[in-house]
Amino acid sequence: METSSSLLYSPGTKNIIYNGSVADLEGRGMDRTVLGKCREELQRLMDEVQAGAGKTVSDMTTIPEENFPDPTDRALLESNRNFTLRLRDRERKLLAKIKEAMKRIEDGTFGGCEGCGGEIGKKRLVARPVTTLCIDCKTVAEEEEGR
Repeated sequence: METSSSLLYSPGTKNIIYNGSVADLEGRGMDRTVLGKCREELQRLMDEVQAGAGKTVSDMTTIPEENFPDPTDRALLESNRNFTLRLRDRERKLLAKIKEAMKRIEDGTFGGCEGCGGEIGKKRLVARPVTTLCIDCKTVAEEEEGR
């Protein structure tokens, strides 16, 4: 019985596509559908974060500096601004992780654990596509953080 398989390789890339899976030249493989889902989710997250950042800049530049007669009102405005800026800083860090993950997809290293070199589970990648650690390495890292 003869089986047909397809092998695609494009010079200048590290990806080889074999029977619907993307593999880098070092032998790790990633299902193209999972890779596609992750790429779509990363793009959606990136668009969402960038839209939120633009809205924050717009909101902060259009709010007039009012002279609040009540210091509590002024304190509330400042507190809300600080909270918004902290959220945007977290989103800025997330944006950097998103860009790194998209680069890993492009260069064929997406799905590899930076801790042990093993493969990150597909469910974990779909749930959190910016992850760089498999569940075992992440568990160890979190235990060490708690100490």
